[in-house]
Amino acid sequence: MKHIFRILVAISIGLPATVHPAGKPNIVVILADDLGYGSLGCYGADTNLVRTPNCDRLARGGIRFTDANTPASVCSPTRYGLLTGRYCWRTSLKYGVLKLSPLHIETNRLTIASLLKRQGYATAAIGKWHLGYGDNDRVDFREGLQPGPLEIGFDYHFGLPSNHGSGDGVFIEDHGIAGLRSRKLTPYGTNHYGGKPFKGYDAPQREDENVMAVLTDKAISWIEQQRQPFFLYFAPVAVHEPVTPSDRTKGTSKAGPYGDWIHELDLRVGQLLDALDRRGLATNTLVIFTSDNGGEIQRVKDGMQIRAQEAGLKINGSLRGGKHSIYEGGFRVPFIARWPGKIPVGAVSGETINLVDLLATTAALVGETLPPAIEAAEDSFNVLPALLGKKSSQPLRPNMVLHSADGVFAVLQGPWKWIEGKPANPTPRRIRLKECHPQLYNLTDDPKEKQDVIEEHPKVAQQLEKQLAAWREQGYSRE
Repeated sequence: MKHIFRILVAISIGLPATVHPAGKPNIVVILADDLGYGSLGCYGADTNLVRTPNCDRLARGGIRFTDANTPASVCSPTRYGLLTGRYCWRTSLKYGVLKLSPLHIETNRLTIASLLKRQGYATAAIGKWHLGYGDNDRVDFREGLQPGPLEIGFDYHFGLPSNHGSGDGVFIEDHGIAGLRSRKLTPYGTNHYGGKPFKGYDAPQREDENVMAVLTDKAISWIEQQRQPFFLYFAPVAVHEPVTPSDRTKGTSKAGPYGDWIHELDLRVGQLLDALDRRGLATNTLVIFTSDNGGEIQRVKDGMQIRAQEAGLKINGSLRGGKHSIYEGGFRVPFIARWPGKIPVGAVSGETINLVDLLATTAALVGETLPPAIEAAEDSFNVLPALLGKKSSQPLRPNMVLHSADGVFAVLQGPWKWIEGKPANPTPRRIRLKECHPQLYNLTDDPKEKQDVIEEHPKVAQQLEKQLAAWREQGYSRE
């Protein structure tokens, strides 16, 4: 009767009613861009420098993980792994990030979206994509972008093809440029990357300072239209460079523009949470907030991250390294989950998890049996018990493989982290040459990775080296 009453009330005030069995919640995954482990108040950020009340209230209402990891320390590989449950290095992308085309996820590959779609969910990918479009490497954006997100399980797509500030300068909606008027090209100005001009497509151009607002409004509008269980993959562009806070957050942080940019991210997270509250959906919605890799700490074009660090902001907390690197600052990220009544309030978990685990965990959540590991979700472990705040006698994920921007591999197992030190990139960036030799760290004793103990424990290094070779050969690591 309560469900029927909610439907009638929703219809009477002109809102779509999203009512479905409590065992299958709405699912919202928010994947921030380059947000470091130490950049939120609930993860120890100095609140005199940055304030993140919305992410912090999300943590107070749910569970916060202290050992959540990304499979890669750079964008595209993590996004691939999150959606497919498979390490991206198993594909042709061995280092770096993807180009604008082709689509990197095979259209017959299981994804979180396709799994949930066959469970009756509406699905949307809104925000930064960076997983390619089309079926070849010379796709003309004006001719349509198929295959794309809609061919791998999403009903709706709106967002950016790749990075914030990129030279395409437009939004993509479903299979093409949003608002495209003609094939005309009028190059103009210079974009953030390499000083090259914007393409000048005959369509509404993105304004960097307003991109976060546009994406958030699209996400909220989509949620408000849903009458069935839904899955929203929301990928903000903050806090990736260029640092472009809106007028609402500009000048609000003592850490400078980069702190303002963190405030921008938090503001838009709050608006999304408020939209769920207004619709009465919060109680039956699992919200997951995390990041695609650690924060950028090296000097970049605008230097905003350096200015923030000089002001005292510890972007990646006390962890070594950051985005691109093989060290913990590149992989350890904030991970917060809230599902009222299912996830305990204000909980903290030290369980080791990885973003590739979201597919197997989602399958367990909705009662779907995964295909054998050789066929799908090859590297995804079910960590639902940890998500629900339950203690396990054994680690839910016994090991993991990490992958740097240059294709340097590492294996984590128990307290040990072994770094292979052989970059796939034939010309690794000079700043990361120190990563290009075998190393071993005991993260329990040395979480800051200050003491390489490979000479003291050669057998441990040899065992982890053999383990990595086995996972490469068999094509999966899920047990």
